Amino acid sequence: MSGTILFVTHSEWREARVAPMLQARGYAIERCCPARGDRLPEAVRAYAGAIVFGGAQSANDGPTKPYIQHEIDWIGDYVAGGGRYLGICLGGQLLARAFGARVAHHPAGVNEIGYYPLRATAAGRTLFPDQLHVYHWHQEGFDLPERAELLASGDAFPNQAFCLGRRAFGLQFHPEVRPADARSWFESSSDHLARPGAQSREQQEAGFARHDPPLEAWLDGFLAHWLEQDVIRPQTAKACAVEREVATPAGL
Repeated sequence: MSGTILFVTHSEWREARVAPMLQARGYAIERCCPARGDRLPEAVRAYAGAIVFGGAQSANDGPTKPYIQHEIDWIGDYVAGGGRYLGICLGGQLLARAFGARVAHHPAGVNEIGYYPLRATAAGRTLFPDQLHVYHWHQEGFDLPERAELLASGDAFPNQAFCLGRRAFGLQFHPEVRPADARSWFESSSDHLARPGAQSREQQEAGFARHDPPLEAWLDGFLAHWLEQDVIRPQTAKACAVEREVATPAGL
């Protein structure tokens, strides 16, 4: 299969790891950054898939950042229509919000910044190997939408990966972030390293050597799985759309 994958970002482009993996499989990349004034495309059926990346924004910023609310609405319509979707960190939280789930801070103020282990659920056992440590940089987490299937869990933030149907996935972690990307965050957001739960720079440097190579390999395999999923049946998409209409609170 080939086609075009839409990248939706919220600040700098975070594609240095993902784009080559997709291009090696014959896909073209189109980029869109609503935070910088780009309009999300209306002809969504033209895309083989959409990846929504992370950012410093919150999925709860809709009332103050209209483009966030527009993204939530767009994601809900796109996924309900059977679109292939991958949400990374903020992108996963936006998927959860699009289908009525809560996104919130940890009740004790804990952040996940650094490498933390995942535990696959029974549903996610074929996707997440044992001992996989994944990279995080976030202070909010998502609840699961109705009918979502939890694929992987963690300690501080239990919901780490979920799917809605066969083609829409939300991840709380950052498999796309390379050590060089994280090191730039050390400089631009050094205060985050002092937050409760954050790993030190030294801990993360040790994690790069130990955990980044298997995480990069995992991402390549996961993208292959994601791209192989068939279009969901029309009745499933219809049920998903009805669920979204019922579950999404008014005004969000």
